[in-house]
Amino acid sequence: MRTTTATALALALTAVATAPATATSAPDAPGTGALWRMDGYGTVLSLDGDTLQEFQTTSVSCLKGDSARRTGPRTYATADGATLTVRPGPGANRATLGYDTSVGHRSLRRIQELPAACTRPTPQDPRTAFDVFWHSFAENYPFFAAKGVDWQDMRDRYRPKVHQDTTRKELFGIFSDMVRPLHDAHVAVRDGNQVFAQVRPGTQPPSEELDTKVKKFITERDLKSAPYRQDFANGRITYADLAGRATGQGYLRISGFGGYAPDGAPYPVHLAELDKALDTILTTDRIRRLKGLIIDLRINGGGSDALGIHIAERLTDKPYVAYAKRARNHPTDPDRHTRPEPIRVVPAAGPRYTGPIAVLTSGTTVSAGESFTQALIDRPGGTVRVGQPTQGVFSDVMVRNLPNGMTTILPNEEFLNRTGRTYDGTGIPPHLTEPVFTKEEFAKNRDSAFDRAVRVLRNED
Repeated sequence: MRTTTATALALALTAVATAPATATSAPDAPGTGALWRMDGYGTVLSLDGDTLQEFQTTSVSCLKGDSARRTGPRTYATADGATLTVRPGPGANRATLGYDTSVGHRSLRRIQELPAACTRPTPQDPRTAFDVFWHSFAENYPFFAAKGVDWQDMRDRYRPKVHQDTTRKELFGIFSDMVRPLHDAHVAVRDGNQVFAQVRPGTQPPSEELDTKVKKFITERDLKSAPYRQDFANGRITYADLAGRATGQGYLRISGFGGYAPDGAPYPVHLAELDKALDTILTTDRIRRLKGLIIDLRINGGGSDALGIHIAERLTDKPYVAYAKRARNHPTDPDRHTRPEPIRVVPAAGPRYTGPIAVLTSGTTVSAGESFTQALIDRPGGTVRVGQPTQGVFSDVMVRNLPNGMTTILPNEEFLNRTGRTYDGTGIPPHLTEPVFTKEEFAKNRDSAFDRAVRVLRNED
């Protein structure tokens, strides 16, 4: 996402930590040595006993990726605690793979042998690293045309600069210069502690410092008279009943879709913390009293799309499609994709709030914060967006190892609305535009987006 700081790396890796983008598991196949190729994602999976090995492939390379261990007949666990579930079929040579931290599924097809490149060592020289880097983007990145970037021209310009004596620092600079024009917050280059990443021009990345500053500002200005306010989920969620002109309205601030439990906790623990918060907030009595709900996503670093869908299920009494998800699925044709998979919102059991909602967004609404925003667009019951456009990155991210030990991160998916459009690059626009946490807003103790949302929910705007 954004700059060459540790904060930028954390933003770039949000989806990695909570929803692995490269698969590490395969179907419950008879015997050992089963091999599977994933539709899209440039991934081959090898099952050998209870160990699952990922191979990251391009047309010129094959490098080992992550591994996973079997935990049940159809489940596998990754090192970061994600659970993968595999469902065989249709037929003996097909299967689907799903992650508990993500939404949608990935199709697997049985193959007879590993690609030839997987059976021999990959050279570690700078030119080979360059070729793997270039092909990783050329074969997977969906947005070159939308970004106005000629990736072939990038190769022609930069590959002659790479030779046997090119240093790691020089190569890191070349890679950074190549992806800089993308201005894609789901793209990063990493070499140890050195990171290049950036956000869309005119926006800033989420950070703990910014989140703390904004939370204090909102608490002192917008929530100072709230008769009820409570933090949940390790401080990542705040709820308040509003007072004054906003009496009868609720305020729900979500700073991320993850981090609800201590580091290292598996996804079900985070989900349990979320449910604990929602059960406390969305009581039968409160739902009956609420005349409107403000959901504040203006500082949201993303996380798990599945947690966002889980919240959306508490905000409807009718099932609907949140969005459809597809991945680029051809190494040379960026217009070929996997079949779009509808991601559905199914009403949760128990109390649900189904009244009007105002969603506050900004350029610091990132990744899963954006997919959750998108999941509310067609929500029955009425939803209005207030503030600024979101960052414009939705895909799970692919983590690609390079033969020299560097790493690159990139997206390969699209989240489509009901007309088949993606909001990547531009972000999701607000219905009502207001400044968000500008220097002037802070200096004059104003929160224009919040105040506009209050008026809208009171039908005064």
